[in-house]
Amino acid sequence: MKIQLDHEGYQPPKSGLVLLQCLVGALFFIFVTRFWYLQIHKGEDFARQAQNNRLRYERVYASRGLIRDVNGEVLAENRPAFGLALIREDCRDISATLAQVGLWLDMPFDQLFARYQQDIRKVKPFEPVLLISDMPFELVARIEAELMRWPGLEIVTRSKRHYPGGNEFAHILGYVAEANEKELAADAYLSLGDTVGKQGLEYVLEQRLRGRKGKYSVEVDVLGRSLGKTLDEGPQNGENVQLCLDAELQRKIAGVLGEATGSVVVMEPGTGRLRALVTTPSYDNNLFVGGLSSKTWTELRDNPHHPLQNRAIQSVYPPGSVWKLMMAGLFLKEGVSPSLRINCTGAITLGNRVFRCWRKIGHAGVDMTSSLMQSCDVYYYVLGEKMGIDRIDAFARACGFGAPTGIDLPYEKSGLVPSRPWKRRRTGEAWYRGETLNVSIGQGYTLVTPLQMATFVSALLNGGKLMKPLLLATDAPETRGEIPYTDQARAFVLEGMRLTAEQGTARVLRRNDAVIGGKTGTAQVVRIRMVGERRQRTDEMAYFERDHAWIASWGRRNGEDLVVIVMLEHAGGGSSAAGPVARKVYDVLYNVTPAGFVGPPEPAGFRRVS
Repeated sequence: MKIQLDHEGYQPPKSGLVLLQCLVGALFFIFVTRFWYLQIHKGEDFARQAQNNRLRYERVYASRGLIRDVNGEVLAENRPAFGLALIREDCRDISATLAQVGLWLDMPFDQLFARYQQDIRKVKPFEPVLLISDMPFELVARIEAELMRWPGLEIVTRSKRHYPGGNEFAHILGYVAEANEKELAADAYLSLGDTVGKQGLEYVLEQRLRGRKGKYSVEVDVLGRSLGKTLDEGPQNGENVQLCLDAELQRKIAGVLGEATGSVVVMEPGTGRLRALVTTPSYDNNLFVGGLSSKTWTELRDNPHHPLQNRAIQSVYPPGSVWKLMMAGLFLKEGVSPSLRINCTGAITLGNRVFRCWRKIGHAGVDMTSSLMQSCDVYYYVLGEKMGIDRIDAFARACGFGAPTGIDLPYEKSGLVPSRPWKRRRTGEAWYRGETLNVSIGQGYTLVTPLQMATFVSALLNGGKLMKPLLLATDAPETRGEIPYTDQARAFVLEGMRLTAEQGTARVLRRNDAVIGGKTGTAQVVRIRMVGERRQRTDEMAYFERDHAWIASWGRRNGEDLVVIVMLEHAGGGSSAAGPVARKVYDVLYNVTPAGFVGPPEPAGFRRVS
């Protein structure tokens, strides 16, 4: 059967034409809508992004503030340092580039890649990832010559902290090092590769010393090459800081200490300003700035003499007989007559225990003045038991012990003033009478820092004020409390110290060019051992079993008062070990006697005792 088509009368279906028109209209509508969205609604955002693709921003690092001593000598400064950074967006082969950097730096690829992986999470692809922060100039020159072959790598210049003051200031200045993850998370201002204060004044004054970064706008081409840069915001350098400390005095006192383990504090009693704060042994804080090797860190950490420890504020010791200055004040406050005489036979017995005086044959009859001059233990045993631990505890705390001094250095220790509640919390036991006797002579659980002793002796001289120890020359004197001494009580104790330096256990300090007062102390580390009928000598004991040596002193010359505290670890007796060191410190302080010097006036209220 043959079908015939009527070509002239055939008409296509209208539904197909309508569908085609709808499709064309829909596509046109989508195009117009998308055009409106991109060009009008999001046009400003995309224009900004395009501008950002053309411009990159570089940080301009601010120089850290300088630290100077009281005479203007620079103790912490900044030196130029060269680092190597990688911009991921411009790098064709990151693995090969890191491998080449490892060859230049003699660093294992795995270590370098781990650092890179850690850092890329916190920076954008077009921002530099700092691979190394400090390179020797010879290596910088070598890398610079090969950079054209390694796109994405660039040399960056930053400042590096340097401490020209020597080890003598390490415990005071502290050091800076690269910020860790915790510090980066806690401070939005910090970015990868930034250095922050980790110890000492660098840590305490971080916000003042760090300054504020600036910003460059860098125009780049499609290959990321720089075409020019504009400074948008200039950097603000950190604040310069001046200390009260005298660098020359600090170094000379460190020389006096030599190989000894201990500390020396020199303080102005009227203001609380510190002239010197010396701790030995010390360390080179420059080692921490560029990154410390594990070997060096292990040597410092495991050194039995703990060179990282600031002994003036972070080490606590039994005060020994220096504590008797405080006990004498308590006796006077509680109405004990200075003329009351107690017979010292060399020991007293309490129950089945014998508490010995340092002098085996005793001191016979002693009053309060001679108890200080001769450092008689029995005098303080008898009256200390009469006072009781509760009154000793309260009075000692009022004198500033058992609490930080407030110095602007981190990790200061509070020391320990023992009490009934403290012992109950610590051991679950009651307080024993024999423990009161030990506390009365600065032994037992009692612990103080050399700086606490300096603030206490300063209070005896300045009218009773416990001054905050100051390190910054710009800080105003600050009184943090008052010791519970009357003027007469302070004068009495000061006179006892003067006589101790003239005729007693501290007579090594006696000099013709100044009025000196002192009190020696020997702090036991282990229980006294007897060799036959005598006490074991220092040279017969193992080093770490030997007594600590104290001397607390003050000097007055030409109307100026200074407090000098010397504490030597495991050195033996206070008068034989700490005394000569203190004598040399005063030699340094007073240097050459002026012509025509006839001696300073005695402190107000002093009473001479013949």
